[in-house]
Amino acid sequence: MELKVNENEQVQARDIAFLLFLTLLNVINFIDRQLLISFANWIKPELDLSNFEFGLLAGLVFMFFYAFMGLFMGVIADRVNRTHLIAFGVGLWSFLTMLSGAAKGFLSLAIPRMFIGVGESTLTPASLSLLGDRFPAKWQGLVVGIFGMGVSIGLGLSLFIVAYLEPILGWRGCFYALGGIGVLMAIGMLFIKETPRKQPIDNTKTVLGGLSITKVITELRNLLKQSPSLAATLVGSVIFALVLGAASFEQLWFVQERGFDRHEIAQRTAWIAISAGIIGNLVGGYGGDLFLRWSGIGRPYFLALVMLVLAPFTIMYRFIEPDNILFWIGVFSMYFQIGCFYGPAFGTIQDLVPPNKRGMVVGFAVLVIQILGAALGASTAGFMIDYLETSGFAEPYSTTLLTYTLISLISVPIFIFAGKRFEQDKLKLNGF
Repeated sequence: MELKVNENEQVQARDIAFLLFLTLLNVINFIDRQLLISFANWIKPELDLSNFEFGLLAGLVFMFFYAFMGLFMGVIADRVNRTHLIAFGVGLWSFLTMLSGAAKGFLSLAIPRMFIGVGESTLTPASLSLLGDRFPAKWQGLVVGIFGMGVSIGLGLSLFIVAYLEPILGWRGCFYALGGIGVLMAIGMLFIKETPRKQPIDNTKTVLGGLSITKVITELRNLLKQSPSLAATLVGSVIFALVLGAASFEQLWFVQERGFDRHEIAQRTAWIAISAGIIGNLVGGYGGDLFLRWSGIGRPYFLALVMLVLAPFTIMYRFIEPDNILFWIGVFSMYFQIGCFYGPAFGTIQDLVPPNKRGMVVGFAVLVIQILGAALGASTAGFMIDYLETSGFAEPYSTTLLTYTLISLISVPIFIFAGKRFEQDKLKLNGF
């Protein structure tokens, strides 16, 4: 089967199969990453964690190593066999996930969580580099959006695990089982061939030859100076990611302040997370591509429009009771918006960066989005919840989550600027 996209570029069945396999790995990746957060109502009380400690585990402890190593994994992905690099990462994080199941307190969970971040840092930059070489530029938004479905599907499946497997295996057994599946997937990845690169690597260099923080920073600074659209996309993504980090406390909010049973709400939100997330990924990915071709305005502008349309619903559901249908529309909107983000943001990054620099820039994007966005959001949200609790606030979780939702809307005008500037920067990249 071949899908003709123009006279010179065709997408074959094996390319689609490869995309789906990488998406499956991304699903496993996000189940693994999200499982701690989905089990918040079990792990936090059993390990006697404060909200701030839980926020550190969900955010900075994991994200610092994940994001910092992601920068270097991105550079390494531009130089080595990318399928083998992914296999190494999947195997490492899966083994450490099994080890996490034996945690007895904050420290014994934090240490493996750190190095899980190292393993997971390989997947996104190496995968997006592979997909950039496999698929035409005009389909990058859709391709990245499909790969990004791993975020929403993984998030939803982690909640399914909580709802349906926790009563059978316990939360520790779920960690053991997920780690075992990941090890098998890593072995399978070893047998997949590398994708030919559009721009060949320099075989005279070793993996780390000539690699330095100074050189990476210089190259990144030059790319960002040359492309204000790229810089604005990254800044907007960081601000948007603050609310993604704060959402680590979503399950605790449902139970503590909206009165749900922890199994019941896991079941309900699992279905919503998967359905809304997948629809959001398709709308963000394919819709962003169509918007770009129809209007000539970059995908971040499309993402800004989506955020503006959803804003009344993502704000409103913090105030109303769960027996109101608008509450569930708000929950759906929240997960839909998360799904929408991936395709426009990373599709834009793919388009505005030379092929031989994609791994490095994607790694840098992951670094700033996860550290300055998601990790900072989770850690500061945990601190804010603890502070509000000790100050006697009636609904500290609601107040905190609403605050971060409002902060995320600052990214809207930034995405609008990035979209309007996109075509000019794209022409500059192509030498016109």
